[in-house]
Amino acid sequence: MEIIEQQKNWFLQGHTRRYAFRKRQLEKMKRMLDTFEAPLLKALRYDLNKSGFEAYTTEIAFLKAEIDEQVKHLKTRMAPEKVKAPLTHAGTDNYIIKEPYGNVLIIAPWNYPLQLAIAPAIGAIAAGNTAVIKPSEMTPMVSWVIRRMVEEFFPEHILKVIEGGKEVTQKLLQEPFDYIFFTGSERVGQIVMQKAAEQLIPVTLELGGKSPAIVHKDANVQVAARRIAWGKLINAGQTCIAPDHVLVHEEVKDSFIEAYKEAVTHLYSSEPLQNEDYVKIVNKDHFHRIKEYLEEGNVAFGGETSEKENKIAPTVLTDVSRDDKVMQEEIFGPVLPVIGYDELDDVIRTLSGKPKPLALYYFGESQKDQKLVTTTLSFGGGCINDTLYHIINPHLPFGGVGSSGMGSYHGKYSFSTFTHEKSITKQTTKFDPSFRYKRDEKSLKIIKSLL
Repeated sequence: MEIIEQQKNWFLQGHTRRYAFRKRQLEKMKRMLDTFEAPLLKALRYDLNKSGFEAYTTEIAFLKAEIDEQVKHLKTRMAPEKVKAPLTHAGTDNYIIKEPYGNVLIIAPWNYPLQLAIAPAIGAIAAGNTAVIKPSEMTPMVSWVIRRMVEEFFPEHILKVIEGGKEVTQKLLQEPFDYIFFTGSERVGQIVMQKAAEQLIPVTLELGGKSPAIVHKDANVQVAARRIAWGKLINAGQTCIAPDHVLVHEEVKDSFIEAYKEAVTHLYSSEPLQNEDYVKIVNKDHFHRIKEYLEEGNVAFGGETSEKENKIAPTVLTDVSRDDKVMQEEIFGPVLPVIGYDELDDVIRTLSGKPKPLALYYFGESQKDQKLVTTTLSFGGGCINDTLYHIINPHLPFGGVGSSGMGSYHGKYSFSTFTHEKSITKQTTKFDPSFRYKRDEKSLKIIKSLL
């Protein structure tokens, strides 16, 4: 593909290695978001029915904060990093050069179509790479605006947006990129990793999974319900780190369900489908997939749907079994199974036998139990007594583990993801110890003492 060759050639000329250049591109990216804010908000409303408030806070504001963080620390992150050396290296300088990979492919999903396309690009540009962005075809209006704004602000040999369906993605995966950053499903992530492996291209995979929330008997149930409802229903549950299901102690199960219902009503009124700011399901396929879950277990409240508008009301399911599809697949929608338990140890044992989720949320006041859950169970990241908030902190890495992904980004971790750390030892020529060239007992004794 000609554009890949152009970007590689331009990178090899060394333009992106300069601090001033990288800073200028990041500042340009922020101006781009300011200039296209209105079209972006309209596109997000069109594709997903996101309100101006939700679209700005979860997509645009996030990106502006990420840019500011990168600019603030860019010079420090770019600087070679000095490291210590053992006695065997007397007379040497040892340091790490922060080297960009080169030409990066970013494959973005549809659920946060702006944020998850541009956030990796911010890290890639900060680290000194050129990049190709492949936005999701499932949010066509946002994809179109992203392409238009990037074309207006960036020459294609620095940053290029290529639209299209899965056939375009398949074609891009055949190209010799230096790094691939993918956000999406586990199924497609496996394909991306397989294609990357054929060319030994390093990858970051941001996937998903069934992220649980645990509400123990000593939790503040009202607060837990509000924060779980907020985290679950942002973007109508179409969030990779949304609470997928809730495991709640039997002593507080009924009160939790009632508090969750109150929280939903407070957020979206008693008739969420009539709320003009309630996000729709992205397309008919996903609408029908999620609607099928309503036939499993018992609907404690909610369950209303609008096929005309692709909307499904916030719903709580009880009495679901482990064999139900809703407990086998990532829900990625506003349906919340609530499952009771008696012993926290049983919950930990059950979750330990399942694939590692992208997030986990624990609600309870006991520090002993908090430590037990967060140190015993493996998951990408999460919160104690909250949901989603860990993703907003630029000083925390965001990423999965196992089937929920590999690699991380945000803040300095974005810079690190798109950077190869090149190790250098600079040796003096003022002296040249003879023991390193000999194979006698005396030399061996010296080496042993130094080591």
